[in-house]
Amino acid sequence: MLGVTFSPKARQDLVEIGDFIAKDSRANARRFVAKLMTQCQRIAHAPMGYPSREDLAASLRMASMGRYVIFFRVLDDMVRIERVLHGARDMPAIFGQGVQRTAE
Repeated sequence: MLGVTFSPKARQDLVEIGDFIAKDSRANARRFVAKLMTQCQRIAHAPMGYPSREDLAASLRMASMGRYVIFFRVLDDMVRIERVLHGARDMPAIFGQGVQRTAE
């Protein structure tokens, strides 16, 4: 099993998810963020078994948990969690792959 590390943005994503859920229930927020963290650890068991998202960024893979998507990369002996986002978000825009419009 590989080790797991979190990018600063992924850490911030988890804080924001917890804060949002905590508006209704602090206990539910703690439980849900703990489930996300557990899923991040599971990824390390077989990270290459998850779908590639090269369309969003180089070497990016994803794992879903409910309505959330965990984006990660495999780096040598480590899984780096890059982002943890709600699935309804505009992923191409977040990862800088938004559609470029040309002037007509």
